[in-house]
Amino acid sequence: MQGPRLATLAWRNIWRNRRRTLITLLSIAFGVLLATLFTGIGDASYAQMIDQSARLAGGHVVVQNPAQLEVPSLARTIQGADALRDRALADPEVARAVPRIAGPAMLSTSANSTGVAVLGVDPTLEDAETFGLLDALRAGAMFKATDAHGIVLGATLAENLSVDLGKKVVLTVTDKRGEIASSLARVTGIIHTGAPTIDGGICLVPIDGLRALLGYAPGEATQLAVFVDGHRKAPGVAARLAAGAPADVSVLTWDHAQPDLAGFITMKQTSTTILEGIITVLIAAGIFNTLFVSVMERLREFGIMAALGFSRGQLFALVMWESLWLALCGLVAGAAVTAYPYYYLSTTGIDMSKMMPPGTEVVGVAVDPVLHVQIYGPHAALIAAAIVLATMSAGLYPAWKAGRVAPVETIRIV
Repeated sequence: MQGPRLATLAWRNIWRNRRRTLITLLSIAFGVLLATLFTGIGDASYAQMIDQSARLAGGHVVVQNPAQLEVPSLARTIQGADALRDRALADPEVARAVPRIAGPAMLSTSANSTGVAVLGVDPTLEDAETFGLLDALRAGAMFKATDAHGIVLGATLAENLSVDLGKKVVLTVTDKRGEIASSLARVTGIIHTGAPTIDGGICLVPIDGLRALLGYAPGEATQLAVFVDGHRKAPGVAARLAAGAPADVSVLTWDHAQPDLAGFITMKQTSTTILEGIITVLIAAGIFNTLFVSVMERLREFGIMAALGFSRGQLFALVMWESLWLALCGLVAGAAVTAYPYYYLSTTGIDMSKMMPPGTEVVGVAVDPVLHVQIYGPHAALIAAAIVLATMSAGLYPAWKAGRVAPVETIRIV
């Protein structure tokens, strides 16, 4: 019997016991639902964290001094950041590129002082797409490019320094020559993100004013932040930028520039993979039980088929076709069951703010309290492939059992 006829016969066989088949399909569909939602929630959460980290730090791809990653310092810079920016923007997968100056500093008033991370940005190049803190302004406004002495403080930092809008603070840094340099700055805005690390430890200043204070040359910066449409494009962009970059410049993807965040995501992905593996094993066990019981109930039937000329290979293939039909029908049922929950979570999401303390953050990145789902295409394909593979593997022994039936032992004249 040819393959198409075996497939047709196998299709009829799986529906001979509808109740058992429907229970098996329901278990596969439930497994597809769980695997898709777990993976999709992870993909959406990780993408949000990576994009937020990029908007707060150095982008999806960071161009900086090679020694900057080991010991961050305002003395370790890159020259010609404007030329590097133009080269980055020539790449079709690069959406934005902005120069920044980032490093340690001290803020002080007549009564208080504290260490901070200072970030020099160009307000003419930055917006909410490249710099997430612009969405967090709760009072005042962002300084203008011409305002060399403006400064924006985190809400907790402003409270600790006992300053408000319009008040002055002293910004102190170690300049390029290793000397102490100070400048008076007026508070133009206050940001509130809910993340303690940011609200209590970051200040923003105009990049040109900070350049002058540090003794930098025009176009000099500590980093060039490069943004792409989707963080998975970062490795390709980084490779192309690195190919023509000067020898004293390092080009890093976000996971190398933010190793703590990358490590956290890897750990969570490993946990999800283990959980999905357990789900797959349970599905395979259910399918094995269905097929094994079905084969044992039909031993006499297989004996008759063998007596009529069916080869062992054909009997084996018949049961494997039954496994494949169960897998395919299970995937269709899984897609149907998953469709509405996936649509709801991808568009509306679930607000978890009541279950999360305010300001929850992971490795310095604020966690979005609204749970969304958005599965990465290859991950969805991997789930489907795993279901099919598990189902086919579960059918191997029952298929072998069917192929080993001896007509003389199974045919009985009643």
